[in-house]
Amino acid sequence: MEWTPQPLDPADVTVHRRGRGAPLVLLHCLGMEWRFWDVLEPLADRYELIAYSFPGHGDTPLPRGQYGAAELTAQLHALARREGLERFHLAGISMGGSVAQHFAGTHPEMVEKLILCDCTPRYNEEQQANWPVRAAAAREKGVASLIPTLLQTFFTPASLAENGRNVQYVRRTFEACSDEGYALACEMLAMVDARAEAARITAPTLIMLGSEERQPFKEAAAWMQATIAGSRVLEVPAAAHASVRERPEFVVQAWREFLE
Repeated sequence: MEWTPQPLDPADVTVHRRGRGAPLVLLHCLGMEWRFWDVLEPLADRYELIAYSFPGHGDTPLPRGQYGAAELTAQLHALARREGLERFHLAGISMGGSVAQHFAGTHPEMVEKLILCDCTPRYNEEQQANWPVRAAAAREKGVASLIPTLLQTFFTPASLAENGRNVQYVRRTFEACSDEGYALACEMLAMVDARAEAARITAPTLIMLGSEERQPFKEAAAWMQATIAGSRVLEVPAAAHASVRERPEFVVQAWREFLE
């Protein structure tokens, strides 16, 4: 895979803010967009929920080319300056969690508390090799062709059988996702390595993952706990990769206890 990351323009991004209180910046996962975090609306009574869509996702247009974690961190830094955010809580899931680690280790002075959900600082070799394959599939056959497999990764069999509103939201969002936007994000994930940045994180950190999460993410959670001083791991019961959407009531309560 050729790798020529380009700077990202913060002017492309619309930041969505709701609620009142301490700012909480939210970074979504691959194929989703800023509305992924709507299930956290109960937190808006104590926190200002601040979310935006990654390049080529949701209401953010395609970038000029490839980008990596460093470019996403620079974009978030520019957005924080533009929005008047000097210090804030930061949370990310999956792709967003990898970026959150990179940002928190690069700009530790800006992060009050950190929440990392179902993520890794770096994918293992097998996963790294798969990302370009998935990018090619998205370009050739469309993201829609990947949805059956993606849903089985995001949710437990019980949730898929129930087919509730959160499963339906994820399916609709994948259906609407830009094929090229998805492919570019896959290439970013093939190259992401935030291990050095994770070691520099100083913010109190909560590491969350679904109890039914795949083994590489369980291993990543253990690595992050051992590497990030003062961090702790919390499993979301009966949840898979999209733990926030699968068990939002549990997540809201856990976040309240951690952030207060």
